[in-house]
Amino acid sequence: MLTRLTLTDFRNHAGGTIEPGGGFVVLSGPNGAGKTNVLEAVSLLAPGRGLRRAPLSDMAREGGAGGFGVAADLTDDVRIGTGTQANAPERRIVRVNGAGAAATALAEWLSVLWLTPAMDRLFVEPAGERRRFLDRMTLALNPAHATQATRYDAAMRQRNRLLAEDAAPDPDWLSALEARMVEHGVALGAARAEAVAMLEDRIAALPATDFPRAALALEGWHGDGALFARELAAGRARDAAAGRALSGPHRVDLIVTDRDRGMAAARCSTGEQKALLLGLVLAHAELVAERAGRRPVLLLDEVAAHLDPARRAALFARAAGAGQVWLTGTEAALFSDIPGDATRYHVAGGRIERDQ
Repeated sequence: MLTRLTLTDFRNHAGGTIEPGGGFVVLSGPNGAGKTNVLEAVSLLAPGRGLRRAPLSDMAREGGAGGFGVAADLTDDVRIGTGTQANAPERRIVRVNGAGAAATALAEWLSVLWLTPAMDRLFVEPAGERRRFLDRMTLALNPAHATQATRYDAAMRQRNRLLAEDAAPDPDWLSALEARMVEHGVALGAARAEAVAMLEDRIAALPATDFPRAALALEGWHGDGALFARELAAGRARDAAAGRALSGPHRVDLIVTDRDRGMAAARCSTGEQKALLLGLVLAHAELVAERAGRRPVLLLDEVAAHLDPARRAALFARAAGAGQVWLTGTEAALFSDIPGDATRYHVAGGRIERDQ
């Protein structure tokens, strides 16, 4: 977990330091104050593009030096950080204990999960959004997943470029790239399937509560390496015409159903979808705490305001054992019923001040 977070020229924050405790971290303040920016900074301490998936150049503060920095002290005297420099605004720099590292290495030190208002339509969005959500859940349970995904995507992009050339591509080079896609694609699929199976077992064992229980399934990927190799070889002309690979683990979809009612999540009401998603995220955080040997960092952006008092109390009770939980809201009173101690900060105009 984080014991100290430091921001430098990040979004609207010229600087700022937060020293969170091990449980709830509450950030309250008016809209536009920079609360979500703090959560985004934390999300960058994991592999990927963060909870907004924004270009790195957008994260540097207007009027600042041109780059930005996000650093954190973790338990066990580990320090990680990421950011950019003014002369290379789209080149991400990552350091672990002062040494340069790949972004994928961050997964070895910290598991970060999040739920934001932009995810409210997850169940009705295109499959790619659910796939990214699935990969974040998988990564929290299997840190090697990020490396497998990076290598698979790299091989697939190279194959796509070869197939797009006017001249006939070298068949041996294509075969080599396809072999890499099969190797890393099978590993991707296996990690996702294992994560879904573990989460299914976890959720099925939970009693019915204020949050509906999700049932999960994967669709669109068979997981067979030999079959995938044949599909790639036979589908070269088809993929060249399409400009992309039309089979593989990058086509998988996460199918979510309300377990107790048997209704597809996409057909549930907006409120039910939100509750179903929140219950899923909480169950996943609990699973990570049990299986990964470390408690995750859970980022919940503007969640409490949309819950009635009973469901809000249920959220606080469930989240209390899930890990370090960061919450944002416009009103500090929304978090008055949090059990136990919480670290509380007020955010306004890009300034972060601890509440007494």
